[in-house]
Amino acid sequence: MRSAIVSGAGTTAIIDVPTPQAGPDEVLVRIRACGICGSDTFYISIGGLPPHQGSMPLGHEPAGEVAAVGENVTGIAVGDRVVINPMAVPDDIIGNGGSAGGLADYLLVKDAVRGHSIEVIPDYVPYQVAALNEPMAVARHAVNQVAPKPTDRVAVFGAGPIGLGATIALKSLGVGHVVVIDLLQTRLDKAMKVGADAVINSADEDVVARLIDLHGPGESIWPGKSGTDIYLDAAGASEVVTTALAAAQRGATLGIVGVHKEPVTVDLMNVMSNELTIVGSMGYPDEIFEVTKDIIEHWEKYAVIVSHTFAFDDLDEALRCAATPGASDKIVITFD
Repeated sequence: MRSAIVSGAGTTAIIDVPTPQAGPDEVLVRIRACGICGSDTFYISIGGLPPHQGSMPLGHEPAGEVAAVGENVTGIAVGDRVVINPMAVPDDIIGNGGSAGGLADYLLVKDAVRGHSIEVIPDYVPYQVAALNEPMAVARHAVNQVAPKPTDRVAVFGAGPIGLGATIALKSLGVGHVVVIDLLQTRLDKAMKVGADAVINSADEDVVARLIDLHGPGESIWPGKSGTDIYLDAAGASEVVTTALAAAQRGATLGIVGVHKEPVTVDLMNVMSNELTIVGSMGYPDEIFEVTKDIIEHWEKYAVIVSHTFAFDDLDEALRCAATPGASDKIVITFD
């Protein structure tokens, strides 16, 4: 079978490897779609992760069709459509330094337990949408971390895949008003399609003033605060943190799920005097299949997140697109 690997710093290759066979506790999945993540481009830039540096299998956002089922596995049948938890085996994480990746014709799911390492999805969910399961679990965990209530007014910074996924999750949880902020109008148009109540183009609008217009004035000893209850940084830009904390009223929460590559200065007097909460979000401790239910119910909204699909044979072109800032939102590789 074919398998994509990081072959060196800045290089990838598609190589031929033996097709795995399912043991008693394993499931063999024929991959039908696999998303490309920003971390994939990072792994490529550094030549992969140990112990497979220089030959690291790629891909941790897979969806596919069950090709073989071990005799001890229950609740899963040949032909089922499935999504996979790449983190289920901690010492062999799929596509993140482990021995196998989802950018391959087949993937062996070890310790295959439905609801833990693998889950079945209905036939009507397209594979390219099912491949969003892993990144959308990241978005759902970020939303869970800020613990929204239906009465909360929320601002999501960044209308990339995670920001859009968080917007869908917030509306699925019944949050009354969600505004999405981004520099790109095309992404803001997607935010409206997936359920945002309003959008702000930070390239030509005063974000704090618009938030006050949308959510009313906030309670604080300092003037110029917005009535926004929750801010979610899905952009990973220092300006987002600065803007959110400048707008935050007393008791507001700032969630961080965007990756910040540089330190950010925070005015702790503001945090203290307004009793603000800043909470981080990393991965998906419990959300990998929690989000599957929402994808099944709202798959047409999630489909909006996918901006490009490429055939596996065109992986190099897909990776160049993914590495070009602003060229894509979510890229999914599809398999015949």
